[in-house]
Amino acid sequence: MEQDVALGLFVGKFSPLHRGHAWCIDQAKLRCQRLIVLSWSRPELPGCEAPKRRRWLAANCFGVEAHVLDAEEVVGLRGGGCAIPALPTNADPDHLQRAFVADWCRYMGFSVDAVFTSEDYGEGFAEHLGRALGRPVRHIPLDHARRAMPVSASAIRCDIHGQRAWLAGGVYADFVERIALIGGESTGKSSLAQALADTLETQVVPEYGRELWLDRGGVLQAADMLDIARRQIEEERAASRDANRYLVCDTTPLVTLFYALDLFGAADPELHGHAQREYHHCFLCADDFKFVQDGTRRDAAFRSRQNDWYRGQLRAYGVPFSELFGSIPERVGQVLSHLRCDRP
Repeated sequence: MEQDVALGLFVGKFSPLHRGHAWCIDQAKLRCQRLIVLSWSRPELPGCEAPKRRRWLAANCFGVEAHVLDAEEVVGLRGGGCAIPALPTNADPDHLQRAFVADWCRYMGFSVDAVFTSEDYGEGFAEHLGRALGRPVRHIPLDHARRAMPVSASAIRCDIHGQRAWLAGGVYADFVERIALIGGESTGKSSLAQALADTLETQVVPEYGRELWLDRGGVLQAADMLDIARRQIEEERAASRDANRYLVCDTTPLVTLFYALDLFGAADPELHGHAQREYHHCFLCADDFKFVQDGTRRDAAFRSRQNDWYRGQLRAYGVPFSELFGSIPERVGQVLSHLRCDRP
């Protein structure tokens, strides 16, 4: 396809970024020597905050210049003497939205030649932008009838899990709710993690630190602890791509921090930061199980000290959590009850 547009513009909220957006951007890119993608949403829509949209666009739309604005950024520009108006809200009329884009283009020095849309407002948008910039601006429609990509962001937001196949690559992982299981040795945490994953028909992230400890014959170094936390987080991110609504995490970096302090008396500041990693649902497995010595554990008193420390740290961090009691099936039921109550 001939690149007959010197500088093209594509504007959208991308909340969330879906395959239709990505397809349109790819089609526009084929027509342009240079393509600018502009995004904002005020207010931000749940789960689609500006940092996520920047990451989604970077991962899915190569060879374009993506600008994801937020209200604070625009306030900062205006405070620095920039003449662009305040970031429009999603409910503002078209003329305010168009005026903002025109002022932003002037501020950025973008001499736009064409705008690409799949919406009815495209022609009026191009005419307004042309008048404001003092140059001809074409409207080039893309899949206006939605035949190539019969999808809309509003429909996806109504059923993000049911419509996950329409999301652009890697986007669904940001909508998976991570379930954190914390508990001392012999509190049934790993058995519960697998039982929950089976019940929820989703993925489980095993405890990497224990795997490494076994591989190393029970010998770890202080430097290993930060690597363990980093690896645990990486495996959560990787597993989220294939999870189904929930991801069960058999430990968190908070547990790694406990072992770092217990074994080595100190922990890297980065590990302290990872220990406060946020999870959608956090559960502490009570030490009401009979302690089982498998040859790698300490004793029931150590287990009790672990749980007391976890409980205290979660409260100090202000992390809401529920404590689980009883058998594995009983604990599964308690988690499911919590998830049902927490669901909108």
